[in-house]
Amino acid sequence: MKRIQVLLAVLIGSALVLAACGGGGAATGGDLLAAIKARGYILVSTDPNYEPQSFLNTSGTRPADTKCPGDALTTAEMQGFDVDVAAELGKRLGVETCFATPDWDAITAGNWADKWDISVGSMTIKPAREKVLYFTTPYYYTPAVAAVAKDSGITTLDGLAGKALCVGSATTYEDWLNGVLDLPAEDIYAKPPANVTVASLPTDQECAQAIQAGRKDFVGYVTSGTVVDQNMAQGLQVVKVGGTVFAENLAVAMDKAHSKDPTSLVSTLDGFVKAMHTDGTLTTLSKKWFKADLTQAPSN
Repeated sequence: MKRIQVLLAVLIGSALVLAACGGGGAATGGDLLAAIKARGYILVSTDPNYEPQSFLNTSGTRPADTKCPGDALTTAEMQGFDVDVAAELGKRLGVETCFATPDWDAITAGNWADKWDISVGSMTIKPAREKVLYFTTPYYYTPAVAAVAKDSGITTLDGLAGKALCVGSATTYEDWLNGVLDLPAEDIYAKPPANVTVASLPTDQECAQAIQAGRKDFVGYVTSGTVVDQNMAQGLQVVKVGGTVFAENLAVAMDKAHSKDPTSLVSTLDGFVKAMHTDGTLTTLSKKWFKADLTQAPSN
């Protein structure tokens, strides 16, 4: 009997040692939410070239007392709808919000190697992404649209058949043009143009900037309607073609492969997003940046 007790004690002790050493996986790495609160800041990935959702504030000055890492941007150095949403989430957590700006395809791929904590970058919830990322309730919704140069003479989606269109790499817009968009059928309102050639750039905003610069190897681009509205407001000579081609349910994302357990952070942020819907915070921010309430799902 004593031998059995000794053996059990040895086995239990060994298990505790292995757990303390962090045998791999979030369960042995501690709690991500607790770690964020302990350090006093949350590191958010977003796009620095996606106006009006997120873009650099060239007149902003970095605060001297910031807790943000040296290679991260502060809320004073960024602006936009996503930036304000991220800042509000940080405020409700009781921490400073800081920003990292990795490539979009690295964000959507998951396995972030703990380089940032969450994404507030207008990411559409998709089944493929849900395999590697956790998502909160959507914080807003946007219509995806096609736009062309005003002098192209194209007025319908069918008129884009056989033409080249620009999209951001690893985006839902690229998936739609390639006919592999994995969204619920009720969220997809139009088929992509036949025999279209897809030209991808690092971000879809760069498509608009390329057209403005005189690039002629594509006739237009597919992106969020909010981006096209902003482009036109800034004088870009483009027009929308057709209506909404699909609806985007956009949410905060977190990496399932984080070395610390993210589940309490997911639950907490989801609660904040729901509260921000209820108390009108998201509506207020949407009207500020989009001049419209995009907190309800769009229809064609």
